[in-house]
Amino acid sequence: MDYGGAVTEEWDQTADVVVVGFGAAGACAAVEAADAGAHVLALDRFSGGGTTAMSGGVIYAGGGTRQQRAAGVTDTPQAMLDYLHAEVGDTVSPATLRRFCEQSADAIDWLAGLGVPFESSLCPYKTSYPTNRHYLYYSGSEHSFAHLAPPAPRGHRVHARGTSGRLLAARLAAATRDRGVGLLPQTRVERLVTGPDGRVTGVECRTLRGATRWVRLAHRLLHRCSVRPGVYLPALGRALHRPVAWLERRYGRRLRVRAAGGVVLCAGGFVFDREMLRTHAPEYRGGLRLGTPGDDGSGIRLGVAAGADTAHLDRVSIWRFIAPPAEMLGGLLVDRDGRRICDESRYGAAVGEAILRSPDARAWLLLDAALRSECRRQLRAQTLWFQRWQARWLLTFGRVTAATPEAVARRAGVSPEQLADTLAAYQAGGPDPAGKPADQVRPLAVPPYSLVDVSVRSRLVAPAPMLTLGGLRVDEETGQTLGADGSGVPGLYAAGRTAVGVCSRSYVSGLSLADCVFSGRRAGRSAAIRGREG
Repeated sequence: MDYGGAVTEEWDQTADVVVVGFGAAGACAAVEAADAGAHVLALDRFSGGGTTAMSGGVIYAGGGTRQQRAAGVTDTPQAMLDYLHAEVGDTVSPATLRRFCEQSADAIDWLAGLGVPFESSLCPYKTSYPTNRHYLYYSGSEHSFAHLAPPAPRGHRVHARGTSGRLLAARLAAATRDRGVGLLPQTRVERLVTGPDGRVTGVECRTLRGATRWVRLAHRLLHRCSVRPGVYLPALGRALHRPVAWLERRYGRRLRVRAAGGVVLCAGGFVFDREMLRTHAPEYRGGLRLGTPGDDGSGIRLGVAAGADTAHLDRVSIWRFIAPPAEMLGGLLVDRDGRRICDESRYGAAVGEAILRSPDARAWLLLDAALRSECRRQLRAQTLWFQRWQARWLLTFGRVTAATPEAVARRAGVSPEQLADTLAAYQAGGPDPAGKPADQVRPLAVPPYSLVDVSVRSRLVAPAPMLTLGGLRVDEETGQTLGADGSGVPGLYAAGRTAVGVCSRSYVSGLSLADCVFSGRRAGRSAAIRGREG
């Protein structure tokens, strides 16, 4: 497929700002551009929502949000900045990271003003995702970095039962409709149109608008039926999605849309493109691809064809969550050589990355009888259904058991001598060798012992979700895409996982959606200003 080129034919439609992709980043770009006075048209290959609608709906925010204050939590933008700097590094400039933190509380208020509900009930234990009783929680590794910054709960889960991303996407979509933003679904952008000066002036698409009703209905239903199987059973998902692509090729008609101010690419990442993963991140295999078939790298390729440069395409976040139940964090995480892998209380992406770097990406969590019993007791109260069946399987079938640490190591194929040394160091008293907070350390002294297999590999019962973090390089003041020489690509902006952003080095829950809001608003506002100037 050709992703770029100069074309001179007539336009079928005109807008000030054209947004490609309609998840959180696209919707926020559209709202911001419309509020700046632009006529906005959003295009989506499917029906909108993207990975946002599948997500947990968590926004990483702090610095003293309304929800934090209502929960009695003290937080400052500086504390948030100090923690995130340890996670983010130099992926974005210090000025951009500071701006992200200082604007964080206002971003939550902005979303609330669009009808996105938040709530202040604080989760009292460490978890990968809270139950329907709690909507504010420690969603990263804040306690493990307490020596750098005062920890605070910054995971703001949208107030909805189950996974909350669907409501977030719906409220953002409603906000765009209220502002008169046009949405053209079932429209796949195939080319960026450029003028003689290299400026991006519009898009060329293939759309099902105008196709017969049965074609549009079949396209929508087949896509919906393929999304969930595509996550858990990739081969089945690909098979179910082939008719979707066929309908687009057979019944789609060409549509050319002019963008007076600019095009904003918000088409997600590339976790569903096997060739891009093989090229840029070949070691990330065996993970569960978190996204939709729209996360196929097409937005990134569109930008590259127009002259934009990329960065951090090798960065993929792969997650191995140990909790819930919370007592699992008291276990000892070891590799096949019996050596400690990392602080078990770290966020699942940090744990997953550490396991991936271990021999054969294999890992086991050592529990004693007392700890395993407490984990089983916590199961129902601390888990939603998708967490419960995984934890129950790990604690029942995904383990081996024996009377001593050495015996259980031999059963699991772990070095018994090294495991004994690692356990002795863990139980020696004083600061934990891996830096685990003292309140998470457990004695592990009651037989029998279990080694729970928490390896990063392809398992339906205990998957390791992953998403891509890199994308197009952008000007951090405007969101305009940048070429290899650092100059801007005129008329082209990017946001969300199509672009390099705050979370492009490492990820904690809510940071990607928070970056989608931050970068989407930035790009939409800049494109609208350029449209007015033009």
